Amino acid sequence: MAASSRAQVLRLYRALLRESQCFSSYNYRTYAIRRIRDAFRENKSIKDSEKIEELVNKAKANLEVIRRQAECPSLREVT
Repeated sequence: MAASSRAQVLRLYRALLRESQCFSSYNYRTYAIRRIRDAFRENKSIKDSEKIEELVNKAKANLEVIRRQAECPSLREVT
């Protein structure tokens, strides 16, 4: 994986975790964090650039869903 691609994936991972902290419900919050960590661990050995791009796009879509569902105004002002 290229360094820029790795950096992009790490930024996306951190953004997903950060936004997931904004769920008001403990159960939603812990479920989201667990799913994010599990998905990234499961896919960390993938080398195919097309598959990586597909997974990154899927994660970006999930990030948008989390941003719509979780209310975290303090983070939205910064990003």
